[in-house]
Amino acid sequence: MTITSPHLGSSEAWTDARLLYALEEVVEKELNRHLKVAKDWMPHEYVPFSDGRNFPGIFDDGEAWEPGQSKVTDIGKIALVVNLLTEDNLPSYHHEIASLFGRDGAWGTWVHRWTAEEGRHGIVMRDYLLTSRAVDPDKLEQFRMAHMAEGFESDNRHSMLHSVAYVAFQELATRVSHRNTGHQSGDPVCDRMLARIATDENLHMVFYRNLLGAAFEIAPDLTMQAVRDVVVNFRMPGHGMPGFERAAAQMAIGEIYNMRIHHDDVLQPVLRFLKVMDIDGLGPEGQKAQDELGLYMNGLDSEALKFDEKLAARKARMAARAAAQ
Repeated sequence: MTITSPHLGSSEAWTDARLLYALEEVVEKELNRHLKVAKDWMPHEYVPFSDGRNFPGIFDDGEAWEPGQSKVTDIGKIALVVNLLTEDNLPSYHHEIASLFGRDGAWGTWVHRWTAEEGRHGIVMRDYLLTSRAVDPDKLEQFRMAHMAEGFESDNRHSMLHSVAYVAFQELATRVSHRNTGHQSGDPVCDRMLARIATDENLHMVFYRNLLGAAFEIAPDLTMQAVRDVVVNFRMPGHGMPGFERAAAQMAIGEIYNMRIHHDDVLQPVLRFLKVMDIDGLGPEGQKAQDELGLYMNGLDSEALKFDEKLAARKARMAARAAAQ
């Protein structure tokens, strides 16, 4: 597949402003497609409020939280907190993308629509966690305050193309994390709620993935470099929250999100759909970025294989220990 730029012959000519203008027609098309397929849903319909009861506070009949009050599994609780705290930073995310993409025209309409849809996720997850008593409400609020007080600064705020590339992968990563958390939660109600959230995240991924594909059409070398940089340096948006590294390690072992999942279910699907490794006709910098991307993906696959082997050995030891008891 040969791609050439129909607008400008030099990569250096592509400023963020020109890229925003050149892609606005695609944004409008993708926005209209999104609005046709996206379905409105009500957060309160996914929360079993009848199971809830008062916590101590202004209510004299409040019941203190205890770890055993919820049917949610331990790994489900850990992942739910990580996922919710990630969603909590929505004001910072909105500021980042509104600053990059603007608040006018199709770009602005998308920014506000995306923010409104993402807002539902935090609402329904918090209501579920409190109603089901899955987590300590005091600690949850303390974590939220600490996390939001730090704010969020994107690793890719310097470049509109890097930002588009990042969210194309990140939205899929979030979808996968939510879906796997639901499967591992031990609660069908939680699973249904997270499946609904995952559907939104998948539609957001499709929007950004298709936009990234259009960017390859008009600025292939710059887009390839952006994809290379984002994939090699990828971090989840919640990486700055309290205790993230420990929680991420537990989620990796719990098969909610780990290197194998990241490689197979997040990076590869986007790269394959866009045929990134098949693009030819690139300039020297674009070709270099494509080669480095290929090398990185091969290395990540090898590292994921090592992780798979360690995880399998760990499962075998646990099974043997359980059998001995």
